[in-house]
Amino acid sequence: MKSYFRSLSVLFLALLAFPAFALDLHEARSAGQVGEKADGYAAALKSSPEVTALVADVNAKRKQEYTRISKENGQPADVVAKLAAVQIIQNLDPGSKYQDESGSWKTR
Repeated sequence: MKSYFRSLSVLFLALLAFPAFALDLHEARSAGQVGEKADGYAAALKSSPEVTALVADVNAKRKQEYTRISKENGQPADVVAKLAAVQIIQNLDPGSKYQDESGSWKTR
């Protein structure tokens, strides 16, 4: 009986930690909660704690990657980010939101 409860406890804890319940970038884009900016970073279009946390996490990882690439190629990180933005926007699913160079939000 102890083994049964121990197994249930482990399963319960695993389910709590399972990331499938968390909002991911693709899902947030599809729901119109997150858009892609022309500067290479994501933006929260609908504010909620979960969306805000997702955008902060995505942008921190992107900034780290843009900085790494900029050091390797001798380019400023903002140039790398803008080049990445073009690729990100081109690869968005239909219905996703993005910001054009003028700052206007569009739907792909």
